[in-house]
Parts: sequence; structure tokens; C-alpha cells
Amino acid sequence: MDVYWFEQFATDVPDEDNWLSAAEVARMANLRIAKRREDWRLGRWTAKRGVAAWLAMTSTPQVLARIEIRPAPSGAPEVFVADEPGNLVISLSHRDGRAACAIAPSGVEMGCDLEIIEPHSAGFVSDYFTIEEQALVAHVPEADRPRVLALLWSAKESALKALRVGLRLDTRSVIVTPDSSFDRNSWSPLQVRCVDGRTFHGWWQHWDRTVRCLVSNPPPSAPIRLEESDWLYDRIHRCA
Repeated sequence: MDVYWFEQFATDVPDEDNWLSAAEVARMANLRIAKRREDWRLGRWTAKRGVAAWLAMTSTPQVLARIEIRPAPSGAPEVFVADEPGNLVISLSHRDGRAACAIAPSGVEMGCDLEIIEPHSAGFVSDYFTIEEQALVAHVPEADRPRVLALLWSAKESALKALRVGLRLDTRSVIVTPDSSFDRNSWSPLQVRCVDGRTFHGWWQHWDRTVRCLVSNPPPSAPIRLEESDWLYDRIHRCA
């Protein structure tokens, strides 16, 4: 199953709000904290541009304003195009001025996450990770532990998003098993087992101090970057 991946930076987001719908502008007005508002705009911009590329639509403000990202009762993002439910599933994540949107066909259980590689305390490891995951962290070289912890945490967040519960569920209720190669650049496979018996398959990647992770059911092929699809779409139409 194909899953698409699209990223943007805070510097990509325009100053104007004409790419937001009237309802989104009203919702943004209720976000009083500047950092929360900036993150929200970055997430919406990334999702709208990713959805537009996936639907082979142009990314003009008028088109993007017709695409709305609305929260489901669970809090998960849902896509509407011209007030009609979109025939697709998305997952969003943002961290330190970077946002990612994963896109798959309707009906797929999917979650994605971005994490910055940074040190964590021993207490963090014991509080949030299973015995199996703690053993994995203990057996990698100390220099690699921040990266492995970022991977494990990102996979957990992705699985909890796919379950549509987020961090309301104990992070130890999902157990991450990554590919042992720990390739730093290419997408590498992983598996997340849930205590209820369900299993998610997915991929992770380390690049530019950031771990990217995606899981889904049914199992996905390695994520396809929408930047390439967007470029190809523009190239075809310029040559037509």
C-alpha cells in the first residue's frame, strides 16, 4: 500500500491567511498563545499543501481555502474538500519549526511523527518504555542511545495516533521492534505490537537531527515523498 509523505518548514508558511477557510480563521483566533498559533498554522499549511498535491490540485490560496482540516471527536485530523469528506486519511506532526503530513487512502489506520534527537534521562526510559525496549536501548552504544530513544518514542506516538487515542493511552501499551540495521538515511522497517493484539507495520528514517516515523494497517510500502510527485505534476503540465 502506498503512503505519501510531505514536509514543510515554518519559513514556508505565508504571512497572509487567505489560504485558510473562514472557519479555520475563526478557530485560529481562539489560539491566544503565539507559539501554539504558529504551530497550528504550520500544521494546516503542510496538510493542505500535501492534500492538494495528493489530489493533483494546484496550491493557490483559493484552492487551499477549500481544503479544511477538522478535528474528529478523538482529536485526529480529518480532511474536507468543499465541505465534503475527503476520500483519504492524514496524520500530522510538527516539531521545532518543521511539520510532516502522511497521506493514505480512506479506511487505513495510520499515524506519523517527527522527533528531534536529544538526550533523555534514565527516568524517562524507565517511565515510558517497556522492558524489551529498555533492553534494546541498553545494548546499543551510548552515543547512539538518543537516536534510538527518538526512534522508539516516534514509533509509539505514531501507533497511538493510528489508534486515534494519542498520549491518553500508556506508552507502554505499544511495543516497538525496529529493524536492527539502524540505517541513518534510508527508510528502515519497524513493527509496533499493541497489548490488545493488533500489530502496525511501518518505517523510520534519521536525517538532519530528526527522526521520521510512520506506521499503518494494512502494512505500507516505504513512504513516497510528495515533493517529487508535486514536481512531476508541475513538469507534466508545463510540457503539455
